[in-house]
Amino acid sequence: MSPLTIAIDGPSGSGKSVLAQALARRLGYRYLDTGALYRAVALAALRQGVPIDDPAALSRLAESLVLRIEPPVPDDGRQYTVLLDGEDVTWTLRTPEVERVVSAVAAVPGVRRALIAQQQRLAAGGGAVLAGRDIGTVVLPNAELKIYLDASPEVRARRRQQQLREQGIIQDYASVLADIHQRDQLDSTREAAPLRRAADAIEVRNETLTLDELVEHVMRLVEEQRRRFCSSRSP
Repeated sequence: MSPLTIAIDGPSGSGKSVLAQALARRLGYRYLDTGALYRAVALAALRQGVPIDDPAALSRLAESLVLRIEPPVPDDGRQYTVLLDGEDVTWTLRTPEVERVVSAVAAVPGVRRALIAQQQRLAAGGGAVLAGRDIGTVVLPNAELKIYLDASPEVRARRRQQQLREQGIIQDYASVLADIHQRDQLDSTREAAPLRRAADAIEVRNETLTLDELVEHVMRLVEEQRRRFCSSRSP
């Protein structure tokens, strides 16, 4: 059968990006962490002094940027390489400064319109795994497999704190947890494409599973979906 299009949604720190990358590698599919695109716009806004509370200016900025996501080179632990107007900004996208404003930037309808078309082009023809917050509900509502990956705020905060530590950024747990709660609130209440589980998405809890266990669990869902599609198309 034709390769599937897989949408993985969930809140910040749920492990969407790591799962999507591992799954894409296992399946030989293309991979895109759509959150990286919004982080790149947020970074550009901070660098250029564009007010985070100016939707029109943020929309114009998003339309003007040249954004690319490429394979993870160099091999320094990154999941992918993000180029912002030709500059490698992969690790800069994960700083606390970007983290604090990215939800507000991603809530701007004009920013989302500017980036959604890029995401849909990547997924065209199937054989793609996209991770984000509105993939199954807005970007790819017809994706053959939709996963909603979730974990408690406390687990996600510990995960995020470890990620920062690995980047040499020390931030106390309480402030990381507060950022997670604030991000959840902004993402779930924004007017444009709020974070929510698609009606036909399968919820997967990612609190105690290792990455290998998580990938194996989702691979079983992929195989079930493949069998379902083959069965539905049989004469």
